[in-house]
Amino acid sequence: MAKPFKLLVLPGDGIGPEVVAAALRVFERICRRERIDTEVGHDVLHGEAWERYGSFCRDETVAAARESQALLVGAVGGPRWDNMIIDGATPAERDGLMRLREDLETYACLRPSRAYETLLDKTPFRPEVVAGADIMVLRELCGGLPYGTPRGIDRLDDGSYQGYDANFYSSHEIRRFAVVGFEIARQRRGKLTSIDKSNVMESGILWRRVVAEVGSGYADIELEHLYADNALYQMMMRPTAFDVVLADNIFGDLASDLVASYAGSLGMLPSASLHGLNSGKPAIYEPVHGSAPDIAGRGIANPIGAILSVAMMFRYGMQRTELARQVDEAVERCLQAEVLPPDLGGNASTEQVTEQILSAL
Repeated sequence: MAKPFKLLVLPGDGIGPEVVAAALRVFERICRRERIDTEVGHDVLHGEAWERYGSFCRDETVAAARESQALLVGAVGGPRWDNMIIDGATPAERDGLMRLREDLETYACLRPSRAYETLLDKTPFRPEVVAGADIMVLRELCGGLPYGTPRGIDRLDDGSYQGYDANFYSSHEIRRFAVVGFEIARQRRGKLTSIDKSNVMESGILWRRVVAEVGSGYADIELEHLYADNALYQMMMRPTAFDVVLADNIFGDLASDLVASYAGSLGMLPSASLHGLNSGKPAIYEPVHGSAPDIAGRGIANPIGAILSVAMMFRYGMQRTELARQVDEAVERCLQAEVLPPDLGGNASTEQVTEQILSAL
């Protein structure tokens, strides 16, 4: 008898619990229909964890995550916790989600965005410019500036201050990440764009060198290198010219938020953070957007990014591509029916959007 699929649900802060609850309903509806045995656990992360336990991510939460196949996570953070000063704490100790990413080594973060035909008039683009755009941004998630040391803010002799961060990448980190990028490109349209700042950064020089070495083993994939600033510009000028974009932790964060404009809202974007493809290790599935404390509790948050994260869970966590497509198609039908939340110019509530998607399923 097959073991149940073990999912750990961490709702997060702000609108996190609202959109995660919607996504969980979609997950459970499909699993019941398909008779997929599941075991769903619940815990808290970041702000709620701090309020209850005095820790942004407990050791017990990490242990439960290691025993799970997937984590469904909501956005974390808010004014109450964002500017807390904890002497000697590392970035991962100040951010529950960062600790999970680091401890689970979910180094490959997949963030897709595309232009929906029914939402072309909701984007900042002329329809003919963005129509057909379909991009997968891969953000390296466990290295670079967010984790590098030394880092700090020092007071100088003249009374002024100096802040500094170190951007460290090893060839191993770059290589394993690039392999995921080329494999994803092979599953899509066969083009990979690697972005860096090798003109001014030593880590960028290494990045470009290692990506090129990995690319030499993928003769079927078209590889191009762009400086990050030019790449972001080109993504706005020529949205349909990109397929897979490979970027480090910081540039990937910038690029994935930027291309949310193709879909009309950051609330539309899902993500999957993986320890490589088909590794069998726990993976994190979460919407790309933030915790939006200004609208928390009002019932108007867009649940689509979280629901599409469940589609990615079916695709990468269960290898059930047909179920992922069903979720994707249900979202499409929701958009075609013009049941739109406020961030897309509509007036539908979180509940109404969720019910429309469940009905389409």
